Amino acid sequence: MSLIGTEVLPFEAHAYQNGEFIEVSDKDLRGGWSVVFFYPKDFTFVCPTELEDLADNYEEFKKLGVEIYSVSSDTHFVHKAWADASEAIAKVTYPMLGDPTGRIGRNFDVLIEDEGFSDRGTFVIDPDGIIQLVEINADGVGRNAAELLRKVKAAKYVRENPNEVCPAKWEEGADTLEPGLDLVGKI
Repeated sequence: MSLIGTEVLPFEAHAYQNGEFIEVSDKDLRGGWSVVFFYPKDFTFVCPTELEDLADNYEEFKKLGVEIYSVSSDTHFVHKAWADASEAIAKVTYPMLGDPTGRIGRNFDVLIEDEGFSDRGTFVIDPDGIIQLVEINADGVGRNAAELLRKVKAAKYVRENPNEVCPAKWEEGADTLEPGLDLVGKI
């Protein structure tokens, strides 16, 4: 079953952010846009490139009122150790959630039970806590923060303009479509 259009399930987690341990819950994903970004493990190969890419683009997300939450099965203590050990991860200023029990991964249907870690899952959540975008990548395929930013902008635009949709390759400021009978068979 698709998670698109469903409400984020309850969770609580310890997280590491900016040199501090904090608490994050599903309640934090309400009132503003959120990206929940699952990755398999700290101290690996593709993961630091993805988290660094998000860190490099974090200010652009913040300008849109979007908070990023990265999640792995490691603990918040491991996230801190990784930030202390890696120049790439030291750039990360968004919350890094620990999911050692797999509860958050199960809630988002990305936990690989036999392995104890999650797929590379990306979820865009609207201010009502409703999942608007789901993307799951194979373990060896890294994601692109600029493309995610484009998709967040499209999701926000559609929410703010409910009679319009964003076509393929839509960029902010480009033409949109107004679905209706007059467009059927004309695109």
